[in-house]
Amino acid sequence: MTSDIDVNDLTEAQAKQELARLADLLAKADIAYDKASPTMADADYDALSQRNSAIEQRFPHLARADSPSSKVGSTPTGRFAKVRHAAQMLSLDNAFSDEDVAEFYTRIRRFLGLDPEVEVALTAEPKIDGVSANLRYENGIFVQGTTRGDGTVGEDITANLMTISDIPHRIAGAPDLLEVRGEVYLGKADFATLNQMVERGELLDENGKARKEKFVNPRNAAAGSLRQKEPKETAKRPLRFFAYAWGALSAPLADTQAEAVARFAQMGFKTNPLMQRTISVEQTLAHYAVIEAQRATLDYDIDGVVYKVDRLDWQDRLGLVTKAPRWAIAHKFSAEQAQTILERIDIQVGRTGALTPTARLHPVTVGGVVVSNATMHNQDEIERLDAREGDSVVIQRAGDVIPQIVRVVMEKRPANSAPYAFPTVCPACGSAAVREENPRTGERDVVRRCTGGLICPAQGVERLKHFVSRKAMDIDGLGTRQIEDFFGRHMLREPADIFTLAARHRDGTFNVPGTSDLNSYKRLAPTKSAPERWSAVVTNQKSLDNLFEAIETARTRPVDRVLFGLGIRHVGEVTARLLAQRFETVDRVKDLGAALAQGDEAVRAELVEIDGIGETVADALASFFGEARNGAALDRLLAQLSPAPVALPTAEGAVAGKIIVFTGTLEKMTRDEAKARATAMGAKVASAVSSKTDMLVAGAKAGSKIKKAQELGVQTLTEDEWLDFIGAVPPL
Repeated sequence: MTSDIDVNDLTEAQAKQELARLADLLAKADIAYDKASPTMADADYDALSQRNSAIEQRFPHLARADSPSSKVGSTPTGRFAKVRHAAQMLSLDNAFSDEDVAEFYTRIRRFLGLDPEVEVALTAEPKIDGVSANLRYENGIFVQGTTRGDGTVGEDITANLMTISDIPHRIAGAPDLLEVRGEVYLGKADFATLNQMVERGELLDENGKARKEKFVNPRNAAAGSLRQKEPKETAKRPLRFFAYAWGALSAPLADTQAEAVARFAQMGFKTNPLMQRTISVEQTLAHYAVIEAQRATLDYDIDGVVYKVDRLDWQDRLGLVTKAPRWAIAHKFSAEQAQTILERIDIQVGRTGALTPTARLHPVTVGGVVVSNATMHNQDEIERLDAREGDSVVIQRAGDVIPQIVRVVMEKRPANSAPYAFPTVCPACGSAAVREENPRTGERDVVRRCTGGLICPAQGVERLKHFVSRKAMDIDGLGTRQIEDFFGRHMLREPADIFTLAARHRDGTFNVPGTSDLNSYKRLAPTKSAPERWSAVVTNQKSLDNLFEAIETARTRPVDRVLFGLGIRHVGEVTARLLAQRFETVDRVKDLGAALAQGDEAVRAELVEIDGIGETVADALASFFGEARNGAALDRLLAQLSPAPVALPTAEGAVAGKIIVFTGTLEKMTRDEAKARATAMGAKVASAVSSKTDMLVAGAKAGSKIKKAQELGVQTLTEDEWLDFIGAVPPL
């Protein structure tokens, strides 16, 4: 896998593949973070971003249009009106060591051509872990407040920001136009109070319904509070604000960063009292240590220290590098650590058969959170750490979120310890657990997987959970507990069984045929009569009626939802939709998979030419449909369903239904935007030219695809000809 290869060892082809993987992974993390539901620790995000930048540095010509290094923040959600910032809201590059900070000083001197004896002053202030906001004042009156969004376009949350007591509605002594920028945050004590309000049912969620789940951390709570539909709901939350920067302004505030922030304080804004001006690397790092030492006792979360060149004329000269200013950097803190005992290692089996080791720890508090479990990722990670049951281990919450084992304290290792033997058989069904090898590349998967497939009860349960999930078949009333109980009581074995539940209830029958041996995953022992077994899972008749109604509704879910629900490896929502749009029915996708399993290269070529689908998906489909049991289970499922066709774009015109390939560098829009426009007009976008291609749109440096298109007689257009052809106006 490209993720396991050192940047310096990557080939150009591998680098291109790795950049695509990182762009996708970080884009998804950005979306989740913006929704206040982070899926990735800050430290992991930073590590992936650093890897992306390192690859781009080595292969600059491979930098993608959607590169994470060119992005700031995340895409606006659409809940509030969009606002284009008068001045871009920037992100910051990171420093992770004292050496990085020294190099920051060196870069400043080198860029400005300063002699060694010239003093370079910085401001150093805590990096607040909150939500960035931009406050616009006209003639001293607060007229608009926005989120950062993607750095160029944010969202109008004026009414919600006006409820924050730290944000003055009127200010004196300011330029006629002034945009004040800073961080909205929630104090630690206030965060605890907020979760008590959740327990009492006093808070609503972003959709106006009673919030049931506690907030994960203060940053998430602040983000969710700013996205409330009703300002009066935001007003319940004790949000605060620190001012530290500015955007558009009609007159300069001062000559230095420190003086400008002092003016904010004079206007009535809260500024951070720990901000200090420093004049050397040593002084800067000393203040970093002062702030880090106070981290645990501060009433707000911080995750580093921000350094900015103090002289504003130097800031102007230094300018920007893509998304970040050259004159500022964020020196991140190391994750908080603690020592505890690794009591045992448990193996969990996922829906794709992945065996994931989990460390069961003697409970210990890290960063204010009690930690008793930590992921160990895979067999290689256990071997790298040489972690053994009974070891003393150092753990940290990476990015202050995800618990992980940093190292083993070898001097405390018990005398009778033995290396951990990673299982080679599935703990749930006893089938062989193997590390698969890619037949085309020879690379061995880092994950060991159960080969039991449908006979594995652990996989069976996880597959069923996935099948009924919101983004798949969306069957209300079948949650985690119900799925596990139904499975343990022999009432469900595979997706088709869900759709026979009502009939079996009417008939008074119970077991799914052939499930008498599936006792290894029972949560509760089966009772003697079917009615008793039903009542143990579904509490009352109304719940049962609602469940059956939800199941009936699911019979006509669209084809792409059915394909996604099958849980085929590498077939996510987007891929499932692409397959459904091209092949229209589940049966056709099944036939295609069976042909792939038999080595049909023509079918493989047809599949991989679809833009967004490659060899990995083809291999996954071949593997899934090459297993006879999967095909038989799908036939039983389809006998219960009438999947609706996927809604295709309704736009009609010259490109509707045509297969189009884009190649080369487009100048008036990104290639992704061009593809999106074509798809919206009913076209099918492919990645390779073939005899089925209707049109090739070629930008600069188009390469060999033009020659192949000419050989096949495919219509070829320049970017301008394409825009004329579809009657489109290029984006600004």
